[in-house]
Amino acid sequence: MKVLAVMALAALLAGCGTINTVFRDDVVTSDNLKEAESFCGAVPRVYSGVVYNFCLLNGKEPRPGRISTGPQMGFVAVDMAISAFTDTLMLPYTLYRQHNDGSIEVVGG
Repeated sequence: MKVLAVMALAALLAGCGTINTVFRDDVVTSDNLKEAESFCGAVPRVYSGVVYNFCLLNGKEPRPGRISTGPQMGFVAVDMAISAFTDTLMLPYTLYRQHNDGSIEVVGG
């Protein structure tokens, strides 16, 4: 049972918005949002995980396979809650990065 719980936690963290925006390069975040055809032009670093998940949902018309349709919508809702918690823990760091580096720009596309 413990192994299953650890595997589930690892799977959730792999797709966690906070992990994708705080610990990975800005280009990865930008590319992910371009691929999702999001209308977001930038993601602020403060509470970036929650905003990132919202941006994944805020895209062009829903179509099959998109994250904003079907059972994956529940995953995004759970991830938003987890991201809200982890974003709060990361707040001192993300405030510093927002001040020094500004928002994560979604370029191209």
